[in-house]
Amino acid sequence: MLYPPQRLVDAQAATAAAGLDALLLSPGADLRYLTGYDAHQLERLTLLVLPAEGEPTLIVPRLERPAAEAAGCALRIVDHPDGTDPYPLVTAALPASVRAVGVADRMWAAQVLALRETLPGAVLRLAGEVLAGLRMRKSTDEVEALRRAGAAIDSVHAAMGEWLRVGRTEAEVAVDIAAAIRLSGHATADFTIVAAGPNGASPHHGVSERVIGPGEPVVVDIGGTMPDGYCSDSTRVYVVGDPPAEFLAGYEVLREAQRAAVAAVRPGVTAASVDAAARDLLVDAGYGERFLHRTGHGIGLDGHEEPYIVAGNDLRLEPGMTFSIEPGVYDAGRHGARIEDIVVCTVDGVERLNTMSTELVRL
Repeated sequence: MLYPPQRLVDAQAATAAAGLDALLLSPGADLRYLTGYDAHQLERLTLLVLPAEGEPTLIVPRLERPAAEAAGCALRIVDHPDGTDPYPLVTAALPASVRAVGVADRMWAAQVLALRETLPGAVLRLAGEVLAGLRMRKSTDEVEALRRAGAAIDSVHAAMGEWLRVGRTEAEVAVDIAAAIRLSGHATADFTIVAAGPNGASPHHGVSERVIGPGEPVVVDIGGTMPDGYCSDSTRVYVVGDPPAEFLAGYEVLREAQRAAVAAVRPGVTAASVDAAARDLLVDAGYGERFLHRTGHGIGLDGHEEPYIVAGNDLRLEPGMTFSIEPGVYDAGRHGARIEDIVVCTVDGVERLNTMSTELVRL
């Protein structure tokens, strides 16, 4: 069961330990993590009021109540009709005296400001102070969900030769990839980066009408969300024909750096040390200035969440933490490369949840 009731109990205990009287959670991954309810982001207020002690309340627009009930939330649900002020319902669901609350990290500013007016005597802090620590440590069921997501996106990469050909545009290839992501079992195709030649030197290029040429390295970074809410994300590099010799040399160093970072993952090491395992090798080989970003990001119900595998992050890894390992090398105006796997820190080391080879794929 991906959304056990114990999560609410654990979140309440963590809320109290953080010196907060309640969490106020709008639609998003935090709400889904605690309740299983994948609520729509609307101008109408949907809010989980989770006091540190006492009964949780889910406040929803009246027209959304059937969806909330269908999600199986074992919660008291209070609804508000259009044309009424929902914020008194928030006050009613809170303890009489509220000194500090945690609001969802990605709550709309309009709702944050309305809550500030509703609770003028309360300090507003980020709910992530409480929930990030819980969400970082994935359960066995969550790891299995991410393993299924990894296998699904791997199946799309395995079929890339069906779509990626010389003479087609990045955009044309991306349309086919997005359809394949959905056919692989994903509920949504969240992103399809197809970056050929010099476009590969921009890590978040997206797609364009550029025609793929012979010998051009093509960075393909794709991912989606499965029906259970858990995400996939994987990057491989393809080439039709013979790439430039200097690209091949850099790619082999990049591949070694990615393997080194994966191998560095184990309980007790810091996130920064995993970043360093890849970065130091690239620096020593003369590619340091061309590695433009952190080595990885956490993944779960959000495509990007804690822990972040980046210099300066002294968080020590624990079993159940899941994140990407994705060093890259980017030569502006020429080409780029990135290799990305999702991994999980295990009791005695690491498991790759993307199992395809990291070799340059020649089509």
